[in-house]
Amino acid sequence: MEKHKEKMKNLINVAAKREKADLVIKNGQLIDVFNHDILQGDLAISDGVIVGIGEYEGNYELDANGKFICPSFIDSHVHIESSMVTPSEFAKVVVPHGVTSVIADPHEIANVSGIKGIKFMLDSSEKLPLNVYMMLPSCVPATLFENAGAVLLAEDLKPIYEHPRVVGLGEVMDFPSVAHASEEMLQKLLDASSNGKKIDGHAAGLSETDINIYTSVGIKTDHEAVTAEEAKLRLQRGMYLLIRQGSVAKDLEKLISVVTERNSRRCLFCTDDKHIDDLLYEGSIDHNVRLAIKSGISPITAIQMASINAAECYGLSKKGAIAPGYDADFLILNELETLDIDKVYSHGTLVASAGEYIESKEINVADYLALTESIQIKKLTKEDLSIPIQENSTANIIEIIPNSLLTNHLIDTVLTSNGYFQPSIKKDHLKLLLAERHSGKGNVGLGIVKGLKLQSGAIATTIAHDSHNLIAAGTNDEDLLMAVDVIREIGGGLVVVENQQVLATLPLSISGILSEHDYNTVNEQLSLIHNALSNIGASSEFNPFLTLSFLALPVIPRLKLTDLGLFDVTNFKHINLTN
Repeated sequence: MEKHKEKMKNLINVAAKREKADLVIKNGQLIDVFNHDILQGDLAISDGVIVGIGEYEGNYELDANGKFICPSFIDSHVHIESSMVTPSEFAKVVVPHGVTSVIADPHEIANVSGIKGIKFMLDSSEKLPLNVYMMLPSCVPATLFENAGAVLLAEDLKPIYEHPRVVGLGEVMDFPSVAHASEEMLQKLLDASSNGKKIDGHAAGLSETDINIYTSVGIKTDHEAVTAEEAKLRLQRGMYLLIRQGSVAKDLEKLISVVTERNSRRCLFCTDDKHIDDLLYEGSIDHNVRLAIKSGISPITAIQMASINAAECYGLSKKGAIAPGYDADFLILNELETLDIDKVYSHGTLVASAGEYIESKEINVADYLALTESIQIKKLTKEDLSIPIQENSTANIIEIIPNSLLTNHLIDTVLTSNGYFQPSIKKDHLKLLLAERHSGKGNVGLGIVKGLKLQSGAIATTIAHDSHNLIAAGTNDEDLLMAVDVIREIGGGLVVVENQQVLATLPLSISGILSEHDYNTVNEQLSLIHNALSNIGASSEFNPFLTLSFLALPVIPRLKLTDLGLFDVTNFKHINLTN
């Protein structure tokens, strides 16, 4: 208590100009996100907090030379695990892009490693220049129609709300449990609300009535709108609209027309799932902001959406603005229209300059050894991969929609031989398998996928949202079987195989979804994966591995694959592969 009193006295004395500030930035143009304006004046900072705008003296003074100063960015919904690196490595990549806070949902690692996985993400994100706030995973497993590595009940989650960086309950994907008022789901919702926490939605494919059900129980955000009509409905029902631009789901240009001067303060930006190479070269929320500006949104409105809007949505009362009493998380921009970032500050400390991350003195390494034995798959045989189907019969086929999490439900005739399905490069019908990998149950779901456009070989990965079983697709059984064997040998990750030769691997030893290596190493390995994909003729229209990973997600319409078989998301039930 005394320590906090002393800090407050110091802030008062500096704000009153009785003492010098730690840092004063002069001659900057300050972005006022409250009045949609630009201010002139010194920016005074002490103890990591903005204490004044006006005329101030500092122990250290920096001349901004007329450059723009705006609040740094907040990613309002992200799965750090999708970058395939640990939180400390993730910070090194996104901070130079102006992101100093994220609302992270660790449901990827929780689906594999349960509470141990959540604890790892919390421990490994301590003392970073990136403020990592957490939403507790609400649906582990995502549905009851598949097998994950863990089951998290309300009683498991409740104690974790006491952690100072836990701000809510993560995306509620199991809509049927909400709609039917299941006791377990009700308890999770009540625990979050009674602790004063936020609740994230996941309203993919939901009707107007379904949205009413969601909002009536305090679910107030959604990042799954994919059309302007869906986006407008969510805003009409009082939800915050999270506009997503990730590696697979690229929704911003379809939704941005909904944003107006009247409703923009209810709109935020998120990435959801983004690979490390896309984060490095394209950016994070800064990319969303640039796209929004290019689409006609004013720069200050786009900055509002990336900062104060996200802060207010998630109750981060000291984040998101250039004003006294707010944390000194801000950017110095060379240009406003192009969002050319010169410097990035977190809590008043320079953490990136000219696109380069400035290493922190404190390096946080959390213990991950308990998470490295997550691949429990039996050795598969050709019999395990056999799909019986009569000649001229039709099959239910998963058809990929490029750069979308949605799929089409296609019914078509397929190539057969001796009463079994044969992959066809000409028809672009590939064999798809999903093997349970958490407890050795031996379940193998089989399907047919159209749209990957592989000309040879097979690909496999243990990143398969959200239960993260092993998913693979290929042009022949021999390469499929080898791909599964390689995944077992490397302890999880990504592999590309052709003619029973390994073309490239990306090992992910932490829960089968994260690398223990630095981001540069992971990026180099991912580059080799992309080269290998090109060699086997994979489509260049979209990311084949990311697309493959979402073919296992049975909460996104229309047709997906689980370890228990083909799943019709629209009717929320398993169906036969053949008709």
